[in-house]
Amino acid sequence: MTDLVIDSWAWIEYLDGSALGARVRDAIMDDKRNKCYTHAISVAEIVSKEKRRNKDPETAWRAVTSLSKILHIDESDSKAVGYLHAYMKSKNKNFGLADSFVLHAARKIGGRVLTSDPDFRGVKDAIMLR
Repeated sequence: MTDLVIDSWAWIEYLDGSALGARVRDAIMDDKRNKCYTHAISVAEIVSKEKRRNKDPETAWRAVTSLSKILHIDESDSKAVGYLHAYMKSKNKNFGLADSFVLHAARKIGGRVLTSDPDFRGVKDAIMLR
């Protein structure tokens, strides 16, 4: 069994029905050994992205919240994410704060990030879709 934290890049691929999205669908629906999670920060990113692309953010929200458990943060997570972000940013200047929340969540639950975000390339806790 794998605990997967699905990031916003992967969810957008899934919602678009792309070839990479089919791999996300397989991880979510076909492999029952996986437990799927999404960080609350990613939910906000997904809703924003769908709204800006003139797509239905409510449909996206319903898909994400029905197919995965939403992970939230507390103050100790915020502090840990700050340290993680500083470290990751020193290695990759494009590594975002939201990415750090997602990576921290995956590490906290002993899982891996499912993503197509190139900023996760080389991160051992990430499963790259491409």
